[in-house]
Amino acid sequence: MHTALLLVDPYNDFLSAGGKFWPLIRDIAEATGTIANLRMITAAVRTAGMPVFVVPHHRWEPGDLDGWDHPTPYQLQSGVAQSFARGAWGGEWHPDFAPRAEDVVAREHWTSNGFANTDLDFLLKQRKITRVIVAGCLANTCIEGTARAAVDLGYHVTLVKDATAAFSLDAMHAAHEINAPSFAHAILTTPELIATLHTDEPELVLTGARP
Repeated sequence: MHTALLLVDPYNDFLSAGGKFWPLIRDIAEATGTIANLRMITAAVRTAGMPVFVVPHHRWEPGDLDGWDHPTPYQLQSGVAQSFARGAWGGEWHPDFAPRAEDVVAREHWTSNGFANTDLDFLLKQRKITRVIVAGCLANTCIEGTARAAVDLGYHVTLVKDATAAFSLDAMHAAHEINAPSFAHAILTTPELIATLHTDEPELVLTGARP
């Protein structure tokens, strides 16, 4: 298999009731079926024999941004600065998406690109992965940033537009309807992706070829 799932930032702070960001994404996540779709995708990918790579955001620790010349406005927002705190419940995996022994966990990324200053590219190449399915949180930040970087690095990229969420409908629309068509090779729904994975040669179908 040369295709892998990149499961981005599956933390309690995003996906669990009581998480810092859950109140901000809840309406969209519930309307989209984000968590149920992520469950179905991870199960289908594993059944198809494809590996799962967890792509985690940096977990906040005291003093993280001390001395930084250029922290982003997003990093400085109240509450955001302490998101996914190391050692806290919010920085733990959502129980449905905790890495299994056979999964690969990349080093933590600091902003929106799961490849920047991490070992993700190295880990994928060492396992001969050339195609990635990107799902998780958030659509217009870490999903888009990681997917764009993957394309720049030569990977075939499939986005699953109902296996993510954002803080607003506008952000979801911009991520999937405006931005993604300019770089993603495929933009699918969860049922479309799962139907693809159930074919005899899913990797050929994902690339647009036919068996």
